[in-house]
Amino acid sequence: MRSYFKLAWRNLWRNKRRTLITMASILFALFFALVMRSMQIGTYKRMIDNLVQVYTGYIQLHQPGYWEDKDINKSFTISDSLLESLIEIPNVKDAVPRLEYFALASSGQQTKGVAVIGIDPVREDKFTRVSKWITSGNYLEPSDQGVLVAKRLADFLAVEPGDTLVLLGQGYHGISVAGKFPVTGILNFPSPDMNSQMVYMNLPLSCEFFGTESRITSLSLNLKDPDRINETVALLRAHSSYRHLAIMTWEEILVELVQYIKADNASGLIFLMILYLVIAFGVFGTVVMMTAERKKEFGVMIALGMQKYRLAFVTILEMIIIGILGILSGVLLSIPILAWYYHHPIPLTGEYASIVEIYGMEPVMCFAFQPDFFIAQSLVVMGIVLAATMYPFITILRMNVIRSIRSKI
Repeated sequence: MRSYFKLAWRNLWRNKRRTLITMASILFALFFALVMRSMQIGTYKRMIDNLVQVYTGYIQLHQPGYWEDKDINKSFTISDSLLESLIEIPNVKDAVPRLEYFALASSGQQTKGVAVIGIDPVREDKFTRVSKWITSGNYLEPSDQGVLVAKRLADFLAVEPGDTLVLLGQGYHGISVAGKFPVTGILNFPSPDMNSQMVYMNLPLSCEFFGTESRITSLSLNLKDPDRINETVALLRAHSSYRHLAIMTWEEILVELVQYIKADNASGLIFLMILYLVIAFGVFGTVVMMTAERKKEFGVMIALGMQKYRLAFVTILEMIIIGILGILSGVLLSIPILAWYYHHPIPLTGEYASIVEIYGMEPVMCFAFQPDFFIAQSLVVMGIVLAATMYPFITILRMNVIRSIRSKI
């Protein structure tokens, strides 16, 4: 076997230009496939993180039918013991209670419908790190009577920290509610949708405002390992304390986001298949050229006594070595570029940024940097290379030695 590898290696460098051209075609093909897939996966992950880790959580518990209707009358009471029992469930990292409902926000002559979120400031900040989005003013303290307002909403209502925000609406069991609240801070979320409608206040203050006493509308859970979400949901549904509540995963909550990702991923895979098709034709063309150029060489070697299947095996080894070198070069070329853009996403500006924001997405181009897609793309390209080796293999086995030796190529 060692002699076969040595012979294959020497054959490769007898014609350096041909070998380097083949390697380059594999290198750039893998590089573009990695960049394209990294950008696609990175964008999806950023979209999910912007909503799941900043707002919804991986799992939510609420009254049956609440998510379809979002009626404050479908709220429920929560105890400290229930919260503690949730934390004790394997894979549950944090549990955050919220009271969410809608109101009309007003300041001066400006009014707008907003989502009012009652939160426990300490638990919420541990869960979603919401305090890091503060751009002016201060984060909520447990005893604060003020509110946090999202940036775009604050710009629309022309309010700043220290100003007063008026909230009007309907509370628990249809009571009319109204109140004036000082603006404590301004939040600048990565999600344009959240940035246009969110108002946060302390949970006890929101319960008092909407008249729910100590009732909440949802419990959001963060997980230690998001990949084990189905296992965690099964444990929750089997627990007697939570059987009266609806338990939903983020995929069931963010249906539109999941559908968008699936549709966009399908189109991305189609483009990736087209790229792989181009790669396959490029590699196959190079292999055909290499086989044609060496036809006379193959004929002479067979005439001197080398068995056809051994010669075919050496040729396959040559292509495998070229494939491995091309793949390693492509991976090594892409790693520093993808690593840089993973830590430094590309911000989108101008008209394209406006279009992206219309669809409720953050105007930034993110990249993923994870071993699995490096391995996956490398295996696909290696599969293409191995498929291409079938041509010289079959050609050598069917070769007419006399015609090959007389060949002018």
